[in-house]
Order: sequence, then C-alpha cells, then structure tokens
Amino acid sequence: MKRTAALGSDKRTAIRRNKEAISEKAREALFSVLPLIIAVILLTFTVSPVRNDVMISFIFGTVLIVIGMGLFSLGADQSMSPIGAKVGSALTASRNLPLILIVSFALGLAVTVAEPDLQVLAATVPHVNSWVLIITVGVGVGLFLMLSMLRILTGIKLKLLLIIFYVIVFVLAALSDSGNLCISFDAGGVTTGPMTVPFILALGYGVSRIRSDKAAEADSFGLVALASIGPILSVLVLGFFYKSGGATAGSTETAQAVTYSDTAAIFKAYLRATPRYMKEMAIALLPVVAIFLLFQVIKLRMSLRDLGKIFIGILYTYIGLVLFLVGVNVGFSALGSVMGTDLAGERTRYLLIPLAMALGWFIISAEPAVVVLEKQVEEVSAGAIPGKAIKYSMSIGVSLAMGISMLRVLCGISIMWFLVPGYALALLLCFFVPDIYTAIAFDSGGVASGPLTATFMLQLTIGTATSLGRNIFTDAFGVVAMVAMMPLISIQLLGLVYGRRKKAQKTTVPEQSFGDFDIIELWEEAS
Repeated sequence: MKRTAALGSDKRTAIRRNKEAISEKAREALFSVLPLIIAVILLTFTVSPVRNDVMISFIFGTVLIVIGMGLFSLGADQSMSPIGAKVGSALTASRNLPLILIVSFALGLAVTVAEPDLQVLAATVPHVNSWVLIITVGVGVGLFLMLSMLRILTGIKLKLLLIIFYVIVFVLAALSDSGNLCISFDAGGVTTGPMTVPFILALGYGVSRIRSDKAAEADSFGLVALASIGPILSVLVLGFFYKSGGATAGSTETAQAVTYSDTAAIFKAYLRATPRYMKEMAIALLPVVAIFLLFQVIKLRMSLRDLGKIFIGILYTYIGLVLFLVGVNVGFSALGSVMGTDLAGERTRYLLIPLAMALGWFIISAEPAVVVLEKQVEEVSAGAIPGKAIKYSMSIGVSLAMGISMLRVLCGISIMWFLVPGYALALLLCFFVPDIYTAIAFDSGGVASGPLTATFMLQLTIGTATSLGRNIFTDAFGVVAMVAMMPLISIQLLGLVYGRRKKAQKTTVPEQSFGDFDIIELWEEAS
C-alpha cells in the first residue's frame, strides 16, 4: 500500500511539474512575441489599416504561436537537445569514421527535408518543383554536416573552411542566373530553423565533449554555419539545370491577397491547414526518432524512465511546431502580404524602411531557435558570454538587414552589392576576434532567419514588390539571405569589443607586493 501511495505521489508531482514547466514556457513565449505583436497592431491602427477578417485571423494565429512556442521550447529541452548530444557522443566514442560520416549525412538529410522554413520557401518558388528543391537542400546540408564532423574531430580551423567555401559560393554566384541567386542564399538561411538548430547544436556539443583540448569549446559551434553553406552551393548548382522563367511580381500564390467572408471561414482556414502541418511535422520527426531508437538499441541503452522523458519531449515538440506553423502561415503570412501591399502606396512608401527595421528588431525575440542558441552559448561559455548580449547584437543586425532589404525592393538594387562586401567584412573580422565568437556569429546567421522571417517578413516584401510591379525573384527574395548575413558582422563586432575589454582588464590588474616574511600560497597564485 505504501509503495502504491508513493508511486501515486510521484506521478502527481511529475504532472504538477509538467504543468508548471508548460505555463512557464508559455509565459516566456508570450513576453518574447509581445513586442512584435504590439508593433504590428499599432501599425494596423495607424499607417496600415487592414480588414477585420485579416486582423481576427492574425490574433488567432498569435494565440497559436504563443502556445506553440512554449510547447516547442519545452520539447526541445527534453528531446531534441538530449538526442543530439547523446547521438553525437555515441558516434564519437565509436571511433568509426565511416559510421560517423554516414550517420551525419543521414541526420542532416532527414532533419532538413521536413524543416518547416524550407517547406515555406519551397512552396513560394514556382519555377522549381518543391521536392526537387527540398531534396537538393537536404543533400547540401547532409554533405556539410559530414564536413562539420570532420572539422570537430580533426580540429581544422572554422575560419579556413568558411573562407574557402564562401569564395566558391561567390564564384558560382557570379556565373548564376539572377532569378536563382536570391533563392539560393535564402535557402541557406531557412534551412537552419526551429527543427534543425536544436538538434545540430546539441550534436556538435556532444561530439566536441569527447575532446579535452581548449579549442573544443569553440568547435562545438560552427555546425549551423557550415550547414548553411551547403544549401547555397547545392541550389546554385541546381540553377544551372533549372532556369527561372522570368516570373513577375504576381506569379506566386503567396503574393495574392487573402480574404475571409466571416469568422467561420477563418476557422475553416485554420482547420484546413492543421492536418497538412501535422503530416509534415510527423514526417520531419520520424527519421530522427528512428535513428535515435536505433542508437538506443545498439549503443545508448537508456533507462525506460529517461526514454519516456525524451518521448514526452518529442510529443511536446511535435504539437508545438504544428501549432506554431499553423499560426504563422495562416495568420502572420496573410497579414504580412496585405501590409506590404498597403504600405507601398504613395503616401506611406517613405515609411517602409524604418518600419521594416523596427519589425526586424522585434522579430528576433519571437524566433524559437534564437532561445536555443542563447542557452547553449551561456552553457558552453559558463556564463562568460551573456545570452542577452548575443540577442541584442542579433537584433541590431536583423534590423539593419530588414532596412536594406526594403531599400532593395524600393530601388531594385542587386543583392550582390550587399552580399559581397558584407561577407567579405564578416570573413575579415574572423582574423581579429576569438574563434568562439566567429563560430557563434556564423551560427547566429542561420538561427536568425527562422519561420517568422520566412513567412511574415518575406510576405511583407513580396506584397510590396507586387504592389510596385517589381520582379519578386530579384527584388523581394533575398530578405532571408540579408537576415542571415548581418548577424555575422554584428556578433563578431561584439566579440571584438569583449576581447578588447578582457585585455584591458588583464592589463589594469595591479601586481601584488609581498613582504619579506609573508607566506605566499603558490598554487593560489598560479590559478
């Protein structure tokens, strides 16, 4: 009887803790999304009024996003991060290089193929078959995840690989069709989204823990950075075989305005979208779960209790991502397109750049993968690098990126005028900042360009380009690429400031003087 009572008490305690954890994560999600929501609502009540049906859809989508972000964040902590860390440690402990490379490729392909951001981008590009684009991007990520594992195991400098592969990227870009150029760089940004980032970051952390040298801490980052290059290269190569048909601004379904006759039509739109994202997320998680179960049987052999926690976390992740993506794609996407079209009018056109910059600042707080990166930065650096400093640096970078993207839409400036000098500066900074800041910066570029950027902000620029009669492939696409590039500069500049401050603190520490009869603790002085 006592044992039964104890088990019942443990179960009630676990349920209570789960409820508290969910409510805490939902509260965090609400405060993260709130600034963006307030900014958007203020715009709709002042310079860009929208129809009631679109506004109601946006509010309902916001509720789903908050709940979804909370569940996803909790699930990522309990499932994706532990799975990535355990599989990474098990792979490295096997000392079997072919196995490490094969599993890395399989994981990269499996996680990327159903990445929600990539699904959104693929559906927006009409001149390439969606699955051809998705598989091409997945292969690119798989190959570069293999390269990332080799880098961690051998200790090759990240900056060397970044310089080599970005030179190759821009050589291919110079030879590529202009309509395919922006999509290639956008593909590199959207690949590293809420599904991929927690897993890849944890995988790198798990592999790097096997090494005991000082560089292992910095090498645990950089996987997202290299994984972002793979899709750019693979889609650029694909562009030599798939030529764009010179599509114009109104040639995609996403550029069309969305209307609802009544609240029942809004509800039906959400109901229609839910099964599709349930299916997509099931496909997304299934390969990762299968690989994890294979490792559980062969190598890990975790206890049933720990295994149960991970599967509960997977369930939270699944439900959270479904709710988040339904809210973003139905509510936020429609509002972004309508606002972009309205703001492109003669009276409000001059507001587009400052408003895009303001939205870019707030959108970082609402990206779920940013929270994951912040936590790992603080954990790996033992608090030496504050997560808030990383977040504010990313906010500055993304704000500038959105301003430049809107300037491109208004003036028709080629994206290469920004990408070439931007990446040149980012690669130059690699030689002046600590390696860990370079790795974090290039990881942040992929993390910043999440689902809200791929839906709301991309639809905002597409709506603007449509209204102005621009070509969406050369003028509207590329916003994700700009968002992915700017944090590379802003976070490395942060590293430059922190590095100089650290040196200044060391030089200003006064030397201790000791008397003839003082007792000196040598081991204390050495530390």
